[in-house]
Amino acid sequence: MHQPWFRKGLALSMLLLFTLFLSACGGNNDTENSKGNKGAKDEGPKYTFRLAEAHPADYPTTKGDLKFAELVNERTNGRITIDVFPSAQLGEEKAAIEQVQLGAIEFTRISSGPLAEFNKDFGVFSLPYIFDNDEHVWRFLEGDMGRQLLDSLEDSRLKGLAYYSSGSRSFYSTKELNGTDDLKGLKIRVQQNKLNIDIIEALGASATPMPYGEVFSSLQTGVIDAAENNYPSYYSSKHYEVAPYYITDSHQRVPEVLMMSKTAWDKLSEEDQQIIQQAALDSVAYQREEWDKYEKESEQMVRDAGATITEVTDVKPWQEAVKPVIEKYRSEYSEILDAIDQAR
Repeated sequence: MHQPWFRKGLALSMLLLFTLFLSACGGNNDTENSKGNKGAKDEGPKYTFRLAEAHPADYPTTKGDLKFAELVNERTNGRITIDVFPSAQLGEEKAAIEQVQLGAIEFTRISSGPLAEFNKDFGVFSLPYIFDNDEHVWRFLEGDMGRQLLDSLEDSRLKGLAYYSSGSRSFYSTKELNGTDDLKGLKIRVQQNKLNIDIIEALGASATPMPYGEVFSSLQTGVIDAAENNYPSYYSSKHYEVAPYYITDSHQRVPEVLMMSKTAWDKLSEEDQQIIQQAALDSVAYQREEWDKYEKESEQMVRDAGATITEVTDVKPWQEAVKPVIEKYRSEYSEILDAIDQAR
C-alpha cells in the first residue's frame, strides 16, 4: 500500500501537469488571437509555386506580382513561397496561359486581351473607347460584373484572382502619325485575338498578330510598321528606338489579370485559398501606385530620348472609324456593356 506522502505527492504532480496543460492551451489561443491565427497557418503542407510574367523585373505588373508573393509568404509564415519569373522566362503570355491551365505553372499575370482566346467574355476589354478614363475602368472592375468575369475563368480551368492596371493603349510607328489617315496601309502588330484584328482593319491597316517578344525585331526589320501599347511598355521594351512616333489615341483600356491554375487551387485548403485570394486583392493598390508613377516616368523618358509624341485632343474621328466594330460585337457583349455604361 502506498504511503500518504506518496499519494499526496502524486496528486500534486497531477495537478501541476493539468495546470501546465491549461496554460499551454490558453497560450495558443492568445497567440492565435494576437497574431491572426498564426498557429494554424504554421501547420499544413509547404508549397513552392511559380508565377509566369512577360514583363521585365522592374515593370509595375511584375512589382505587383512580387508584392502578392510577399504577402502570401508573410501570411503563411513562410509555408507558401511564390517565385516570380519575369521577362517571359516561362513563355510568352499565350503559352503561359496554356501551362497554367494544365497546372504545369501555378500562377501567371496576363493581359485580358489574349485571355479572350480562352474565355470569350474577356474580349469585351478589347472593344475600343468603351471606357472614358481609368476611374471608369476601376468602377467597373471593382463592381459585381468585374468579379463575375474573374469567376467565369473557372470554366477554362483558371482561377481569376485580381485585376492590375495597364493604363491605355495607343499606336506607335516607324512613320509619322498625326491621325487615323496615317494608319491606312500600315502593317500593325496586335495581340492575338480576333477583335483586335477587326479594329485594325476598320482603321484601314493590316493586322499582324505576334508574340510581344518579337515586336522589336519586327519593327527593326520592317516586318511590321507599327504596334500599339501603353507608355510603360513602349519605354521598357525600347520600341521607341525603332518606332519613334507615338500618338495618344488611347483606343483601349485593357486590364491585366492575376490568376492561378484551377488544378492547383483545388488542391489547397480553404484557409490557404482565402489567404491567396486576399493577398492578390491587397496587392492591387500597390501595383496601381507603381503603375501611375512608372507611366509618368516612361512618358518623360521617351520624350527625352527623342520620340515624337502627338497628342490627340479630339477622339471623335477615331471613335467614328471603329464604330462598326462596336456594332458588330454589341449583341455578344450586351450585358457587360450595360454594366460598363452603368459604371460611367
